[in-house]
Amino acid sequence: MNLETLRILAAFGGALLLAVILGDPFMRGLRRLGLGQHIREEGPQSHWKKAGTLTMGGIIILTALTVVLAVVGALRGFVIPVLLATWGYGLLGLADDVLSVTRGRNMGLKARQKLLGQIVLGILVGYFAHRAGLGRDLPVPFWAGRISLGPFFMIGLSTLAMVSAANGVNLTDGLDGLAAGAVAATAMAQAALAALFGQFELAVFAAAVAGSCLGFLWHNAHPAAVFMGDTGSLALGGALGALAIFSQTTFFLPLLAGLFVLETLSVILQVASFQATGKRILRMSPLHHHFELGGWPETKVVVRFWLLGAIFGLIGLMAARAAYLG
Repeated sequence: MNLETLRILAAFGGALLLAVILGDPFMRGLRRLGLGQHIREEGPQSHWKKAGTLTMGGIIILTALTVVLAVVGALRGFVIPVLLATWGYGLLGLADDVLSVTRGRNMGLKARQKLLGQIVLGILVGYFAHRAGLGRDLPVPFWAGRISLGPFFMIGLSTLAMVSAANGVNLTDGLDGLAAGAVAATAMAQAALAALFGQFELAVFAAAVAGSCLGFLWHNAHPAAVFMGDTGSLALGGALGALAIFSQTTFFLPLLAGLFVLETLSVILQVASFQATGKRILRMSPLHHHFELGGWPETKVVVRFWLLGAIFGLIGLMAARAAYLG
């Protein structure tokens, strides 16, 4: 086993362990402050009993991720802008969580405020990536050729990837442990892809993301003691998007993160159907609520969606093999 593989494994294991350790003191602090989650009234009635569950657990994930990256010496190269993008989206989510809790209802930042913040951060990420020359010779899934993007299209694609990934994870974060496990599956696929093609620092980052998510699951698995909140979901979505951009696998992100694409499409189709016909195609969106209201226990939905996330990760790796190796 070479040194780079050891660093990847150390980042994964270290982030997992640190997230587990940080959970209890973090939750004690939240309890002293009385910071509990407010549940959407339009959500499933079975979720109303979760009102008051601690939130903003994304801070645990971000802290474990950052500390471990520093310990394993990965804070260099493209890891720095990827981590900054992750924190940028996390802080945007934190502002939303804080406003939601302090106002005493599930209403933080306005939707347009969050979207504007995501777009601005996405443009900054895309601009930096373009300046670093990452818009040239981008691989395409299942195709051995390459395409190059000019500055406008590179920044536009990067912004779309960041905003889509952040909102996809945010929409998926509706059941105990669902988003954390699904992000871990996607991040592990991104780590494997980065390592396979020699991008070891980004592989270390992706492994640390996966580890911190699995460590957070210790506290977030059903019945959850703490939710990640928008602090976690936006940060993790930003991490997945930035990883794809700086590893030059942006076109692979819809495959690697296919579960989040399905969740997002379910909301879009539900809204479009209702506006066009007055009828809903799902019992409730996002998609996980449709199965939950269909009688599946929450844990059954979560585990099966985790499996879907892992399957999409494998599909993405197969597409990458075809693109890189021909």
